[in-house]
Amino acid sequence: MKLLLLTLATLLLLSQLTPGDAQRCWNLHGKCRHRCSRKESVYVYCTNGRMCCVKPKYQPKPKPWMF
Repeated sequence: MKLLLLTLATLLLLSQLTPGDAQRCWNLHGKCRHRCSRKESVYVYCTNGRMCCVKPKYQPKPKPWMF
């Protein structure tokens, strides 16, 4: 019984540690991906050439032009 519980705990832990997690960008508020989800938009590009997908609430607000 203890072996079964140890095996299940190990499998649960390994399922949480997924390899190939997306690289973080934009002050750790975005992720470098090939495609952004519907709720994200591209503001900058990552160093690996992928898009930095950031939620709109973390993007800076555009300032009006002052003449």
